[in-house]
Amino acid sequence: MSGQMQAVLMCGGLGTRLRPWSYVIPKPMFPIGERPILELLLERLRRHQITDIFISLGYKAEYIESYFKNGNHLGVNLRYVREPEPLGTAGALRLLREELRAPFLVMNGDLVTRLDFGKMYAYHQAQGAALTVGTKTYQVQVPYGVVDDEHGKVTGLREKPAYEVRINAGIYLINPSLLALIPPAGRFDATQLITAAVEEGQPVYSYLIEEYWMDIGRFEDYDRANADAQSWIAEELDTETNGNGESR
Repeated sequence: MSGQMQAVLMCGGLGTRLRPWSYVIPKPMFPIGERPILELLLERLRRHQITDIFISLGYKAEYIESYFKNGNHLGVNLRYVREPEPLGTAGALRLLREELRAPFLVMNGDLVTRLDFGKMYAYHQAQGAALTVGTKTYQVQVPYGVVDDEHGKVTGLREKPAYEVRINAGIYLINPSLLALIPPAGRFDATQLITAAVEEGQPVYSYLIEEYWMDIGRFEDYDRANADAQSWIAEELDTETNGNGESR
């Protein structure tokens, strides 16, 4: 399975919410412990035998290219594509039309996660999906009392209720047939590809990520990921050194 799967990592964003730090280095290069976020992600892909990896670059592309080179020192084969302008998560895939085989993994390069990619792939195959969206549960708390009513008559009151929803985790499995839905030019985001696939009647499924996942979108997220990751990074390094397989 995974040995045949390719991955595309999106690393071209400006990281505007993490300025002024992102003025100096691109967000995928922010350190978690002593290593960049992107390096941890590449190591996790390798642990699942996903070694044929493309990185789509834009902002500060040379920083990432000069650091990782061809990826051989990490046990992966890295190839780079540069976006001439911001193309969006799906738009950048048009640069790789001739390279991608089914199904391939697409994800943001600034995620900290312990996702079991093999399980997600097995789910994608079992469902007969054309596109599988990785999701994560997220709890939203209303900061006010919520009034329930029917035609103006109050039937109940809930004080600051919490609702649980599934959010898009920025991780996708995509069959190459869907590349035909990407327009030939301009920005095209993953959300637009999902909508286009649904409208075309393609089987689109969601996969609930139960493992650790954190999107480094804000400084508080980055600080939390740094704190959370220290224990399991050390645990995985120890497991790999001892040759016992992947730590779960």
